[in-house]
Amino acid sequence: MVLDRLQRPLRDLRVSVTDRCNFRCVYCMPREVFGPDYAFLGRDELLTYEEIARVVRILVGLGVEKVRITGGEPLVRRDLDKLVGALRGIEGLKDLTLTTNGSLLRAQARRLAAAGLKRVTVSLDSLDDAVFRAMNDAGVGVATVLDGIAAAREAGLWPIKVNAVVKRGMNDHTVVDLARYFRGTGIIVRFIEFMDVGATNGWRLEHVVTGREIVEAISREFPLEPAEANYRGEVAKRWRYVDGAGEIGVITSISQPFCGDCTRLRLSPEGELFTCLFGTRGHDLRGLLRSGASDGEIEAFVAGLWRGREDRYSELRTAETAGLPKVEMSHIGG
Repeated sequence: MVLDRLQRPLRDLRVSVTDRCNFRCVYCMPREVFGPDYAFLGRDELLTYEEIARVVRILVGLGVEKVRITGGEPLVRRDLDKLVGALRGIEGLKDLTLTTNGSLLRAQARRLAAAGLKRVTVSLDSLDDAVFRAMNDAGVGVATVLDGIAAAREAGLWPIKVNAVVKRGMNDHTVVDLARYFRGTGIIVRFIEFMDVGATNGWRLEHVVTGREIVEAISREFPLEPAEANYRGEVAKRWRYVDGAGEIGVITSISQPFCGDCTRLRLSPEGELFTCLFGTRGHDLRGLLRSGASDGEIEAFVAGLWRGREDRYSELRTAETAGLPKVEMSHIGG
């Protein structure tokens, strides 16, 4: 086990396999920035699946137990099931999951499950079709994502979680509808405060709907009570329905930061390591991978990086730091 300067262990690795996405969500990848002329990474710049699997195997030796495949939209990268199969075979890796916008799940869910993927998290910001289309800005309707969720369930990808980013004045009035729809289904909806990730999403504090507001709105119709965390470092605060119909989660990076228990390292598509979601720069791992470095040298590099880590951006956030140029969420995932 390797610990950072705040005594946080390395337990979770988020692997972004592409910076591309078929959505243009306003809080992540606004079309006015990521338009037809935007220069995405070339194929030779991306880590290969073999390189990713090698990194994961080495990092499991440093304590990583859980890997989440992200993007961009990971399902736009070809043959993702091959990466899933390679990662599933790594001894000591306890959990392998995927975050997706769900639009391509109907076509790929069975292949992913057959390769060894166990569960998925699907982004769905509203059940109101007009609101959802405005937020994803790609002409994709709610029915497509719901069908993707159904396909995942049919393939045995379970449990399923649904993520909803809540932005004031855009979809906050539909929060209770989401809770109502998935209540009693076994699917957990996690409501996420609109965050100042990257520098292109026009984040402003007044656009943030706090976790407390979300819980209060839902609890007025379906009474909630707090539930204990499943494990140290769990991102979402758990709330269960008093009548036993399941639970929701709220992710409160703005109003109630949880940096003290952050155990996550992020690997970008081109092989940079980020020790914080709000990082301003990455650390080049691809250069080591492609220069003949041994597993031991790569392990020492990552261990040294983690031991020097003291990130706690959300606890120290100010109006000034919120405006700093930071890595985009579409580049390293959530």
